Amino acid sequence: MTARTQHELFLVREFDAPREKIYKAWTDPDLLKQWFVPRPWVVEATLDVRPGGSSVVVMHDPEGNQYPNRGVYLEIIENEKIVFTDAYTSAWVPCEKPFFTGVILLEDLGNGRTKYTAKALHWRAEDKEAHEKMGFHEGWGKAADQLAELLAKM
Repeated sequence: MTARTQHELFLVREFDAPREKIYKAWTDPDLLKQWFVPRPWVVEATLDVRPGGSSVVVMHDPEGNQYPNRGVYLEIIENEKIVFTDAYTSAWVPCEKPFFTGVILLEDLGNGRTKYTAKALHWRAEDKEAHEKMGFHEGWGKAADQLAELLAKM
């Protein structure tokens, strides 16, 4: 097993939507809250989408528990790539325990279609395993389904 597969989880989908719509769904807090977590969970988000900009995403489970996630954006290429991490909480302040870096890639397939690749790059193999047990594939898959529903309405 290579270091890459030892630490990486990913999801690949093709959407009947242009990259611009997917990018907007990732960067507009009002859109993000419509798809980002599997229903019946809900999310609130504050996003400063630029390299070094911070994000605060708070997930709420049906029982009312809150799960805040703070991070920063590392790389932004409009309509092509979003890279974010929880290794920093804001303004390059390190977090107590980094968990992963997310990479969202949007590849134009022509005819208004987009290849969507979402990667979760973990610091340690144990973190990857924990993310899998937390339901990465099911949760991120359901979120992608909800994203497809939103894109059809945009």
